[in-house]
Amino acid sequence: MSATDLAFALILVSGAIHAVVNAILKSGRDKMAGRALIDGSSAIFALPIALLAPLPHGAWGWLIGSAAIHLVYLYALVSAFQVADFSAAYPIARGTAPALTALLAVALMDEMPAPLELAGIAAISAGVLAMSLGRHIGRAALGWSLLTGACIAAYTVVDANGVRAAPSALSYIGWSFLLLGAAIASMFAWLSGPGFLATVRGQWQPGVIAGGLSLVSYGCALSAYRLGSTAPLAALRETSILFATLIAVVWLKETVTPLRGAAAIGIAAGAMLILAS
Repeated sequence: MSATDLAFALILVSGAIHAVVNAILKSGRDKMAGRALIDGSSAIFALPIALLAPLPHGAWGWLIGSAAIHLVYLYALVSAFQVADFSAAYPIARGTAPALTALLAVALMDEMPAPLELAGIAAISAGVLAMSLGRHIGRAALGWSLLTGACIAAYTVVDANGVRAAPSALSYIGWSFLLLGAAIASMFAWLSGPGFLATVRGQWQPGVIAGGLSLVSYGCALSAYRLGSTAPLAALRETSILFATLIAVVWLKETVTPLRGAAAIGIAAGAMLILAS
């Protein structure tokens, strides 16, 4: 298997698992406490990796930048989920990210996608955004969702640079989750208030499971970014919306309209264009 094929496989696995993590977060009663539990668990799972892998010399600046962006991203994501349906907020957040990532990759990394990749990125973005059509979303939810998408693009580019600057992918993955988990768990625990511990006791099991899955999901994505071009891989990760749609129907009991079905076909077509490039 070539490095490109491995990167594609890793990013598709990452997208599928990512949809599960977000569905677990959405289904929890307290979104902020749930996010603290997920990221705190991820940090604990990442600790052995951070201790055994080489120190991420050359990537500390990228790690700090990524942590700062992730704090804003997760706050915006949780805020969006608190005021909108999963199937409305999630597509807007994820649909805006591929196009913004491509722009940043061209401007800051000098990575120009091939014509087929550009077509695939455009198709995936359009398809993901179309998933939210027909769903009611207020102004506040729209704002939080768009901010989430901008943060996704920003941390994707930062992490793609960081994982390439580190001695190994495991080095960056371990320290990224260790630093992020500590910062994010502390922030959301504080924001959740005095009822945090009681909430955690009531939903710790799915939170810990989601924490482990989150480590696997973004670990796969970071490994992929070390192997291939950032923009097409970031767009492929948004195929997670196909899995999210299935979860929304089966688990969260939300409805899927013919329009959303057509959008799913568009996303799949965009993925095929990228994979064929």
